[in-house]
Amino acid sequence: MPTTLTIDPVTRIEGHLEIQVTVDTVGGQQQVTEARCAGTMFRGFEIVLAGRDPRDAALYTQRICGVCPVSHALAACLALEDAFGIVAPDNGRNLRNLVLGANYIQSHVLHFYHLSLPDFIDTTGLLDASPWTPRYVRPDLIGGAAAATLVQHYVSAFTARRKAHQMGAIFAGKLPCVGSFVAGGCTQQVSAENVAAFRTLLNELRAFIQNVYLPDANLLATAFPAYSQLGQGGGNLLTFGAFDLNAGGTSKLFARGRRVNGTPAATDPQQITEQVARSWYTPASGNRHPSVGLTEPDRDRPDGYSWLKAPRYGTTPYELGPLARMTVNGEYTRGISAMDRILARAQEAMKLANAMNGWLDELVPGAPVVQPGSVPQTTAGVGLTEAPRGGLGHWLSIEDGVISRYQVITPTNWNASPRDDAGVPGPIEAALVGVPLDDLSQPSEVLRVVHSFDPCLACAVHAVRPGRQVSR
Repeated sequence: MPTTLTIDPVTRIEGHLEIQVTVDTVGGQQQVTEARCAGTMFRGFEIVLAGRDPRDAALYTQRICGVCPVSHALAACLALEDAFGIVAPDNGRNLRNLVLGANYIQSHVLHFYHLSLPDFIDTTGLLDASPWTPRYVRPDLIGGAAAATLVQHYVSAFTARRKAHQMGAIFAGKLPCVGSFVAGGCTQQVSAENVAAFRTLLNELRAFIQNVYLPDANLLATAFPAYSQLGQGGGNLLTFGAFDLNAGGTSKLFARGRRVNGTPAATDPQQITEQVARSWYTPASGNRHPSVGLTEPDRDRPDGYSWLKAPRYGTTPYELGPLARMTVNGEYTRGISAMDRILARAQEAMKLANAMNGWLDELVPGAPVVQPGSVPQTTAGVGLTEAPRGGLGHWLSIEDGVISRYQVITPTNWNASPRDDAGVPGPIEAALVGVPLDDLSQPSEVLRVVHSFDPCLACAVHAVRPGRQVSR
């Protein structure tokens, strides 16, 4: 008989996520046999934006996420530039890259040290107060002197994140939400002084990544080799590309592309649709390309269990994120698993920090930072980029000079998507199936796999009996 298990809500992830798993004995081993991923909060920003000045999009959409607002600002600006027919000058493009890079670094450091690492170390005697208690204490956790060192790094990572925010704010005006991104570029002027201030902080962060973050990630991989085989999921990877290296973005630090069962393939954004058979939206909201997408909630939708739609490329679910970016671009070849997501993210942080040093060299004090543009009466545009957690798309339509339609698909929409119209599970759901549970009272295995995706949602994990109705 399947075992019913309930794990108290885990709030080391931003937002509202509920994961329900069915646990049964297979071959003498307790393991996950089915999983469901549910976003439990309705977003609705698409509805809020309708009827507003298109230029508001870069400000409003940042409030979708306090962890990665820079990516939303950039995606909105790219969509506006596509609609307005303008291109940011080189200074504006590089300033955006530097601010976005700063946001990536703080997010990657946050994920490893503050959201994922506590799943792997025994903090007894090291972190004995709330919010680190109550906690799981299992035989496989890293303990002793190694745990003490990792806890020290956990604390120093707060300083690293603060420096990343300070660094980005030099050109962003403020962080976590950006004040300088506009359609056509960036409003912050370049000076020798702000370039030098940014470089000082960047050098400190490069040293932290090289000397602390990367070694700690490799230590984790060595201590937990099983997780190089667990949490593989469907194996298909997708990236929209990010960090434009020239005007118009025909060259990028991370190129657009896919991996389909290990084989490289091109990415055509026209192949994207959103399905809603298991989502709390009207049937009319489903099977649409996001450029003509609808956001019509239906909380009583039969068989619905999530506020997330199910984005699909063609009819196939894809995993997005640092592992996808690094693999598609040939920078990471180790594999696809929970541990590979952790390692690829750390290696990406180093690659990006080094690239940022070069972008600083390209800044020209006094050169233009923005290309002015005007709002057409009727037009449309799309902005595709990458948030720290994966590909991000904004689709915009303008009628009578105001927003008539706006659709956003975030990386967690892809990774934490529910089953689609054909009943195919989303990437996190698929990655959890087959995960063994050694101790049903402390199911860390489930948390480690879920956290490896770094979903931008709060995570509450439940195990349920087959046939039991998913709670709402």
